Amino acid sequence: MADSRPTYELARATFKRAQRGLFGGKHIQFGNNNPFSKKKTRRFWLPNVQSKKLYSETLQKFLDLKVTTSVLRTIDKKGGLDQYLLETRDKNLFSEKAVELKNIVLKQQKKNAPSSL
Repeated sequence: MADSRPTYELARATFKRAQRGLFGGKHIQFGNNNPFSKKKTRRFWLPNVQSKKLYSETLQKFLDLKVTTSVLRTIDKKGGLDQYLLETRDKNLFSEKAVELKNIVLKQQKKNAPSSL
């Protein structure tokens, strides 16, 4: 069942780029370089983001998405993009793009489902 709250409320990603792909809650991490001299300098680590074409069985087409490698492993584990989107709660998808895709897949599945009378 779709949530009645707006998608921007459900998308709790910590940086803007994560709103345009499937990042699975990954965000920029901050810390220090700590060399032998012990002179600490600030640095950051970005999530491992890959541009991929993933196939949606429900929509019967390939979708160009930016996904993290951890989400790719989760998609493999769940058995495909559609299953990942449908089995993951909206609040755990962490992006507007993912919630939007989920709603499109749900609408298409309802449209394709045979009506039982």
